[in-house]
Amino acid sequence: MILLPVRSLPSPAITPPRHRRHRHHTTTPSLPSHSRSLHPHPHHPLLRLTPLLASRVDRRPVVCGAAMFSVTKKATTPFEGQKPGTSGLRKKVTVFQQPHYLQNFVQSTLNALPAEEVKGATIVVSGDGRYFSKDAVQIITKMAAANGVRRVWVGQNSLMSTPAVSAVIRERIGEDGSKATGAFILTASHNPGGPTEDFGIKYNMGNGGPAPESVTDKIFSNTTTISEYLISEDLPDVDISQVGVTSFSGPEGPFTVEVFDSSVDYIKLMKTIFDFEAIKKLLTSPKFTFCYDALHGVAGAYAKHIFVEELGADESSLLNCVPKEDFGGGHPDPNLTYAKELVERMGLGKSSSNVEPPEFGAAADGDADRNMILGKRFFVTPSDSVAIIAANAVQSIPYFSSGLKGVARSMPTSAALDVVAKNLNLKFFEVPTGWKFFGNLMDAGMCSVCGEESFGTGSDHIREKDGIWAVLAWLSILAFKNKDNLGGGDKLVSVEDIVRQHWATYGRHYYTRYDYENVDAGAAKELMANLVSMQSSLSDVNKLIKEIRSDVSEVVAADEFEYKDPVDGSVSKHQGIRYLFGDGSRLVFRLSGTGSVGATIRVYIEQYEKDSSKTGRDSQDALAPLVR
Repeated sequence: MILLPVRSLPSPAITPPRHRRHRHHTTTPSLPSHSRSLHPHPHHPLLRLTPLLASRVDRRPVVCGAAMFSVTKKATTPFEGQKPGTSGLRKKVTVFQQPHYLQNFVQSTLNALPAEEVKGATIVVSGDGRYFSKDAVQIITKMAAANGVRRVWVGQNSLMSTPAVSAVIRERIGEDGSKATGAFILTASHNPGGPTEDFGIKYNMGNGGPAPESVTDKIFSNTTTISEYLISEDLPDVDISQVGVTSFSGPEGPFTVEVFDSSVDYIKLMKTIFDFEAIKKLLTSPKFTFCYDALHGVAGAYAKHIFVEELGADESSLLNCVPKEDFGGGHPDPNLTYAKELVERMGLGKSSSNVEPPEFGAAADGDADRNMILGKRFFVTPSDSVAIIAANAVQSIPYFSSGLKGVARSMPTSAALDVVAKNLNLKFFEVPTGWKFFGNLMDAGMCSVCGEESFGTGSDHIREKDGIWAVLAWLSILAFKNKDNLGGGDKLVSVEDIVRQHWATYGRHYYTRYDYENVDAGAAKELMANLVSMQSSLSDVNKLIKEIRSDVSEVVAADEFEYKDPVDGSVSKHQGIRYLFGDGSRLVFRLSGTGSVGATIRVYIEQYEKDSSKTGRDSQDALAPLVR
């Protein structure tokens, strides 16, 4: 091994947090329920995914350890409450900063994995760049070395979107032929960041998807009994601001840390899915205007490369695309409440402006797996978004040109996708909330496009939802619809036009959600039990309904949603309470967060309207009877 002298390392170039004013958390208000439409695209050959070879661009050694590192066993005791969900473990930064807290969880995770996925393996360590991420990367790297991991791959400045991590696990091949067996993703998704805000960590498996319950249960069990962890304290910190490979030697042989720009690999993947030339013609047309808001999350690390350098958009179309550890003091949740600047620019804000809004706007959350789609003065609900992408995918997106294997949505998401699946004779799946259920279907080749009402949309190119993919899917649909309209005086087909045409074809699912937060957990459980007991007599339910609103359709079925996975046969019970109406409308009740601080009751209200003369009504008017 060639040993180079250790040199001083510059600080990673990421904007430090600024002081945040205290912000009272409020429930996201019900959102107007708009949607969109579909059309065809010329037949492209199906573009196959090819392995993404590690980029040789700007590859230079950064530093090589001049001495062999050692392994230390550190005594520790368990912490309560380290139970990860499919989104991992999320707590306040100050909790993670406690001595041994992060280390306990990391060691418990490594101990839960098969030995071959740790010893001699390659793992990815990156995230959305939120406060404490850089410290966590160094800690996890030193623990990986001590546990016999052979290679750690890190996104430059610790930045890598959750979908990009999934893509790297699935597609990237190192120069020595190595592939990642999994990843520690450092994110709390759409939650605020900063010294007093949220941090999170989750583990994704070799398929690129979140660890299944069988693994997260083992992790949690380990956290309750852990007595020691392994760490190489004398391993120098690696400069994660510089692309390159750092080599060390330890008791079990060589150990390397590779820092790379994950946008290179991610763009390669996107180019196997979408027709970048067609999208570029749209984005560079003087008739089309575009705006993208990363909310100072990790999507900003990809936005300039993709939208400006690859697709020709003007750099002024990017908002808040500098990743910041505190997300600029904002809340990185892409909805009408928190993406205020984008909402104003798109003509949906309360203040009036004489400036003409862009034709298309989109936003991302902190780790870039969620998205919000907007047209000029027009909001697209996530439930409609996935339905419209599915309806247009074969004609508009080369990756799907040979057809869709199937489509899926989470149970609380509106049934707009169901109608598309029925009309296009596609396999359809309704699954519990949680991306792992989509992943099972995708791994079995049963699902191509999927989505959830909480601003998540994706496809089988990875095993996470993908916010930038959703934006490129919409731009592909717009490019196809406008392929003959970009020159001359022809009017562009707008986002609103696409949505309204979709409603005319498939009907409209007016949709909203109400969140009742921090209610008494015991009372919430009692309420839910009462809703279940009422289902034993639908005649009594309908009598009650008619006394309140005679213009509401009758309930024809009701249940507590239960899902049997068609792939592995596992059964998920108590996933939400459904009341299904004769006209296709629904009321859904779900309970979440039943901890000591209270529970959240979510009420999903969906009114289906298939009469095309009534699909243009105001959402609040259409939903009023069911809301009442």
